[in-house]
Amino acid sequence: MLEVLGLDVDAERVYRAMLACPEGTVADFVARTGLTDPDTRAALDRLSAMALIHPSQTEGAGFRAIGPESAMELLLARQQAELAAHQVRIEASRAAAAQLIAECSALRPAPAGNHVEQLVGADAIRERLARLADGVRHEISTFAPGGAHTEDDLHASREPNARLLQRKVRMRTVYLDSIRNHQPTVDHVAWLGELGGQVRTVPTLPIRMIIADRTHAVLPLDTDDARAGAVVLTGAGTVTALSALFESIWTDATPLGAPSAVPPDQMTPQERAALELLTHGHTDESIAKRLGVSPRTARRIAADLLDRLDARSRFQAGVHAVQDGWLPASR
Repeated sequence: MLEVLGLDVDAERVYRAMLACPEGTVADFVARTGLTDPDTRAALDRLSAMALIHPSQTEGAGFRAIGPESAMELLLARQQAELAAHQVRIEASRAAAAQLIAECSALRPAPAGNHVEQLVGADAIRERLARLADGVRHEISTFAPGGAHTEDDLHASREPNARLLQRKVRMRTVYLDSIRNHQPTVDHVAWLGELGGQVRTVPTLPIRMIIADRTHAVLPLDTDDARAGAVVLTGAGTVTALSALFESIWTDATPLGAPSAVPPDQMTPQERAALELLTHGHTDESIAKRLGVSPRTARRIAADLLDRLDARSRFQAGVHAVQDGWLPASR
């Protein structure tokens, strides 16, 4: 019955026998469960590893089972932690898949009919995006990494954005949290919101991306230089996968008008992302690029996190973060 909580049948039988006979021995549990002695001892080992039993304070009594209420809370907490870690792996896989799609699309040839159109140079990208916008009927979904935009770029985007919103096209954009500190971008987003555009932010984004009507996806040829070139993908399976990636990140993103949520350990989402990058060996420059901040700001965030974790190195910061519950223990 408790298999759904991660407790196998034999371990559950032994646990129930221990509750019924708190002072029992291994021989008593063998008799009560009908299991062999080796199977009973193996089940006790698993129960001990899950912290559902602990050494008895009574001499010669061996182990005692913790109460059912505490045991169920422990099993539920363990399962929730595993689900959280699994969700992190899913998000990482989606991000990696998006980047792989972009890189592979950029490398392979593009004969007619294979759902890949390659664009080289900023002018070609700009012209193709303008034609794509003219043909949009329902929605535009955008990942906009790289931090704050220049005031000239923001001003130049107003007219085409206004035309789309006047046509009742649904416009959703995900920026980095770092734009919250750039007033011109915040003002631009407020202007978009007045016209019906929706904007949310996250600490990091996997790639720059525009999806039009869930039929066309535009990705950069070079993830380090979005102006160098781009690919326009129209394959149904590929665009569906990228749309799912967008929806997943959009769901967890924070509306720009709302304060960025601070979890119980008092880290902002941006700090949590920086900590994960830091403990995975990223340099300050790499962290700065991922978060859309200056290297100086990235160094400040990293130094502050090391100080709060009482760590002398990034490796030690990762260890302390797991020990203190700031990061999940599961790999």
